[in-house]
Amino acid sequence: MTLQRTPLHQLCQDGGGRMVPFAGWEMPVQFSGLIHEHKAVREHVGMFDISHMGVLRLEGPNPKDALQQLVPSDLHRIGPGEACYTVLLNEAGGIRDDLIVYDCGALDDDQGALVLVINAACADADTAWIRERMEPAGLTVTDIKDGGVLLAVQGPDAMGLLEELSGEDLSGLPRFGHRSLNLQGITHPVFTARTGYTGEDGAELLLSADDGQKLWQILLDRGVCPCGLGARDTLRLEAAMHLYGMDMNADTTPFEAGLGWLVHLEMPAEFVGRQALEQAAASGPSKRLVGLKLQGRAIARHDYPVLHNGETVGVVTSGTWSPTLEEPIALAYVPTNLAEVGSELSVEIRGKAQPAVVVKRPFYRRS
Repeated sequence: MTLQRTPLHQLCQDGGGRMVPFAGWEMPVQFSGLIHEHKAVREHVGMFDISHMGVLRLEGPNPKDALQQLVPSDLHRIGPGEACYTVLLNEAGGIRDDLIVYDCGALDDDQGALVLVINAACADADTAWIRERMEPAGLTVTDIKDGGVLLAVQGPDAMGLLEELSGEDLSGLPRFGHRSLNLQGITHPVFTARTGYTGEDGAELLLSADDGQKLWQILLDRGVCPCGLGARDTLRLEAAMHLYGMDMNADTTPFEAGLGWLVHLEMPAEFVGRQALEQAAASGPSKRLVGLKLQGRAIARHDYPVLHNGETVGVVTSGTWSPTLEEPIALAYVPTNLAEVGSELSVEIRGKAQPAVVVKRPFYRRS
């Protein structure tokens, strides 16, 4: 299979990026080293090419009411310039994908627009599934990335840097807020959202291919550290952010995945999977996603068995060595009765049971 390449591919290679296949794309896994990149984001600022993600625009009559049929979160809780994290569900209440929905404001009395950012691995299937359900409701679904660049600028210095480049005070832009910025050296206004996947402050920016290449170089010239998929994974795992296909999938409900806060059953709207989630809410989940800290230095990886009293009771979904905490951490599904903070378990690593304890998530929270 021929791998797709983002408009930043050559710039990433020129900057020392080691390229690997990821979700049908050729992406940089690291530049200067995972630990260096991870610490750059935690302490200063780093940038990530996330142009493999899908970006869709929904336009037409009452787009929120139409999209509401596909998600369990009340979309009317956000207004123009705001966004929310949510999930797409199947009829069994399982998670098809997670996404961010941006309210881009009303165009006139009965028309509006939403922007959706979806995962690369699910982008084609999500787009087809959304189109199939939105177009009969009179909405148009457009790929607005259209060969362009999605760039994440993350870290405690990220917003200050964007203030310098835009000449605007961004202190009033809330988390999940978004607006259009004019940046020095960039031809067109840039869709800028105060979102990210690292547990740090920062923004994600949508640009044309040309503007994206210019901004990458501008940021490089200002000393911003380019970061790859490796650091993105350790950063998001420290922040206990889910990775679709690892920590949740079509067989996992939001209640099991610790995302019950996304499910607003009190709203009257019908949505795909509502009946299954009502039943799941009534019975309670039989398993739950938990955070684990392991003793010693052994690292738990995806699909490693979780043990209790020598018996397999669960499975690790994600695990790594935490560069910030300097200890091994993991996410895992375990039976609900073993999911309480402080529960003592173990993980089977290379045939040996390594002690682990259930801890509060996230593992790391920025001050």
